[in-house]
Amino acid sequence: MRITAADVLVSSPGRNFVTLRITTEDGFTGLGDATLNGRELAVAAYLSEHVVPLLIGRDAHAIEDTWQYLYRGAYWRRGPVTMASIAAVDTALWDIKAKVAGLPLYQLLGGRSREGLLVYGHASGAELPELFDSINEHLEEGYRAVRVQTGIPGLPSVYGVASSKNAAAGAGTGSDARYDYEPARRSAVPVEESWDTRAYLRHAPTVFEAVRNEFGPELPLLHDAHHRLTPIQAAKLGKSLEPYDLFWLEDVTPAENQAVLRRVREHTTTPLAIGEVFNTIWDYRELFEEQLIDYVRSPVTHAGGITGLRRIFDYAAVYQIKSGVHGPTDVSPVGLAAAIHLGIAIPNFGIQEYMKHSPATHEVFRTTYTFEDGMLKPGDQPGIGVDYDEVVANSFPYEAAYLPVNRLLDGSMHDW
Repeated sequence: MRITAADVLVSSPGRNFVTLRITTEDGFTGLGDATLNGRELAVAAYLSEHVVPLLIGRDAHAIEDTWQYLYRGAYWRRGPVTMASIAAVDTALWDIKAKVAGLPLYQLLGGRSREGLLVYGHASGAELPELFDSINEHLEEGYRAVRVQTGIPGLPSVYGVASSKNAAAGAGTGSDARYDYEPARRSAVPVEESWDTRAYLRHAPTVFEAVRNEFGPELPLLHDAHHRLTPIQAAKLGKSLEPYDLFWLEDVTPAENQAVLRRVREHTTTPLAIGEVFNTIWDYRELFEEQLIDYVRSPVTHAGGITGLRRIFDYAAVYQIKSGVHGPTDVSPVGLAAAIHLGIAIPNFGIQEYMKHSPATHEVFRTTYTFEDGMLKPGDQPGIGVDYDEVVANSFPYEAAYLPVNRLLDGSMHDW
């Protein structure tokens, strides 16, 4: 069954997405997500100029061979642009294979290992009352686990806090509305935010003490440090949060130097999650073999698709490390649907991030997965269960948007 067409579709219904649609000679189509937040056009060009010409005439069923062909054939291996492109091709081919088989994708991955995927939502607020309101809203919507982020005294805005006035204005809303659907700001250049590590390290434990006092010991709580800390600062934070029994502490320090996680691990028993910026199985070798983390954060979209991420999870399972797939709105409904099918099938599922897409996004991407009682469940129609409405998508043209960058109070650039 030969590939006859591959279309790269860029649209911005609520945020920017890059979607690959592959069509076969028998009329089957498959979708893949190639969205790379803030670098969408780089992936679109990589696909259009370098990958699509290689796909025409290939056997759509030869998924593993195509994956290796695109990975090895580029010579310049790995990296987010290459792996997002491979992910889009891989996911689209799995979508086609499942449609040809007449089965939902998870059946081709070994069938169900569970009824649904436990998810966590994003609760945030500039101050505690607003944070408590956000947590209550998530509980009322059915979430059974929440990520907790708050403003920091003395800082006008903090990435990850949806109520930030500066963030809302930068997102192009012209108001103080929440920016849950698009944390990247609509702008030709990134917005710069100030950061104060000492203030953050003092403030974070008081926030979790207050949340535990208000919501009790049973609610799973998560927190994302967004790579902002040095190893010793990360160790200090993990230790200071131990009394509040976090489900995990995420991205405590920049991920490039994996050995620094040893110092964090030595000083705290707080579970650690990392990897949303990792692209391949090679990025995890040291972390897995030394058991320096507890959860894998890579998404289908950025880690080589179903094929690439399944390998990572199989490797993680050897060391009793679980999945915690990245799933905010910069992963399209196609990428989320693929993650749901994979999560249903793997034995070492942990939790799935779930930030609901905007109504505009769902006008373009028609989905069949469902959210109920704190869990996501895939649909049972053949494939991954997502359709793309190109006519509607064309009414949402691309518009540049970037995540913020951070500077310390002295004006120097800071990791995050």
